[in-house]
Order: sequence, then C-alpha cells, then structure tokens
Amino acid sequence: YKEDCVRMIEREPLPQAGLFCNRTFDRYACWPDTNAGSVVNISCPFYLPWYDQVLQGVVRRLCGSDGLWERDDNGSYFPKNDLSSQLWFKQLMVSFRMLYTAGYSLSLFTLVTALIILLSFRKLHCTRNYIHVNLFMSPHPAAIGCRVAQVMMQYCVLANHYWFFGEAIYLYSVLIASVFINHNKYLPYICLGWGTPLLFVVPWVVMKQLKENKECWAVNENMNYWWIIRFPILLVSLINFLIFMKILKVILSKLRASNQSGYPDYKLRLAKATLTLIPLFGVHEIIFIFATDEQTTGVLRYVKVFFTLFLNSFQGFLVAVLYCYANKEVCCYISYSDFITLSPSPQCQSATDPPPQQ
Repeated sequence: YKEDCVRMIEREPLPQAGLFCNRTFDRYACWPDTNAGSVVNISCPFYLPWYDQVLQGVVRRLCGSDGLWERDDNGSYFPKNDLSSQLWFKQLMVSFRMLYTAGYSLSLFTLVTALIILLSFRKLHCTRNYIHVNLFMSPHPAAIGCRVAQVMMQYCVLANHYWFFGEAIYLYSVLIASVFINHNKYLPYICLGWGTPLLFVVPWVVMKQLKENKECWAVNENMNYWWIIRFPILLVSLINFLIFMKILKVILSKLRASNQSGYPDYKLRLAKATLTLIPLFGVHEIIFIFATDEQTTGVLRYVKVFFTLFLNSFQGFLVAVLYCYANKEVCCYISYSDFITLSPSPQCQSATDPPPQQ
C-alpha cells in the first residue's frame, strides 16, 4: 500500500492553480492533492486486519482553508465506526499479547527446570527420556538479530514438529511393531528431529535471500516460498494424527481386554491415555491444519489466532508437566535420591529401568 502511494506521489502531476493540501502518506492512508476548504473521501486501506468488515467504508480528511491538513478534536481523522473497530482490535491484540507472554514465560521456566531434572540424574538417562529432552529443547526460538531470529524461529518450529514425530515413532515401535527406527538407538532420532528441518529451512533461506530479501523476512509476498516451510509441517502433522489413531485403537483393545478381566475403569484410563498422547504427538495442530491465514477472515481468524497462540505458548508447560513433573518414574527416583541410604522400593526399581517392549 505504501509503495503504491509513493508511486502516486512521484508520478501524478501537480494541480495547475489554487490553494491545496499536498498529497501525502501519513502511515495510515494515502491522501491525494485536495483543494483548500474541502473534504476528501478515500476507501479504507486494504491492509487493515478488519478490512473485510469495512469493504465499502471510507475515511475522510479535511483540507483547511489555509491549505493544511486538519484533524478533529481528538487528533484523529477516522470515522466513528472505524474508531470503534480500531479500539476493539487494539484491546483484542493486547489480550492476545498478555496470553502468549504468560504462556511462553511459564513454558520456558517449566521446560528449563524439566531439562535440568532429566539430565541431572543418570538413572533417568534412557532413549525415551532423551527424546523427551529434545522435545523440551525444540520450542525455544532464538532472539539474536532480526533475520537470524526469523530463521531460528522457523527452524525451531519445524524441529518441534519433527520431535513430535520422533515421539510418535518411538511409542509406535514400542507398542505395535519395530519400524524403520530402532527404539533402542538414539542417533536416528537426532537425525530426524534436528536434521530433517534443515532440508526445508535451508531452501527457504535461499529463496528469501534471492527473491524476497526485505526487512526481517517475516512478510510472505509469494506464498509459494512459504509452502517450503508449511508443507512439511502439514505432512508430519497428518502422519502423527494417523499414528495417534492407530495407537489409540491398540490401547482401546488392550483396555477392553483388561476390562473383561475385572478392571471396570477402562473408559477413564482410555480418556487419560488420550489426553496424554494429544500433546505428545502434537495432535492439537490438526484443529486448524487446513484453515490457513489466507483463508480465514473475520471472527474465524480471531478464533484461530487465539487457539494457536494459547496452544503454542502453553505447549511447553503442558509437555513438561506430563512427561517430567507428573512422571512417576521421575518423582519416584527423586524421592529415592533424597533418602539414598534407604533401599529403593520395588516400584522405584522397576520405574528406573528402561520400559519393556509390549
């Protein structure tokens, strides 16, 4: 919008006579030359987030009798309905900012503490917990330099999804079958979680450098380049969802079998297993997987933004609680370490051993 306005300012011929207010871009709208003492109406700028609500709307500005642009009493020149829209949008964005600031702060604290716990006790060092550790590490975007931060953020987003994939593959191999990655080997998971994102981030960086080398690389003018990042995320999210459904089916069949053996609470146990697997596999990503930013407008867009910010910002807190603080293996071993002179109970002893294959 600004570039179009600048071109208009440079190319349009000046009025031949009379007093007028000069054409200008005031960081909101593009105003043409206007005769003194008259009001100019222009369409609402198309870049506004609420543009779909004011498609037929206009903004007005008065050119004073002295040839200078004027404002109303409160220093604004927006129509009243546009003012209310801006106020509502501003309050909404402030609320969203408070939400994700609280979420990411809580997630950062709990994840760092969980990392310290899992890495400090040697008895907790096993493939399963190593995968959890790398999942904890992947939600941390760096903040060093504008474009470097953007690249690191995209890399961490991809790494986060592929560590979700690693968690899914590990659990699938333990519960169902031996797949292409041996669940006793750690290096293949490292290659999958930290190596695979490079296959997509590097081409994206090259295309940004060659084709869209503007500002912080945060604006996607050509969505084809953005699909270099988006497609692998959508693909791995769908695969994780299919694995999630397969594992849930296996768990359901086993719980039904145990129910026939005299365990009547299998529905509650199934619900707990489902709620545990959802953040482990990143299944919450499937909610808006096909509702892209380009397709969502109005209320749906704000709903999508809210759930995306809420789930992403509190995701670290949730996985840290489920797989560290609420983990019986971790709690049992820490309790045992506090009383190291005592012999560990059979429960603690079995908890610290690697999980048997089922």
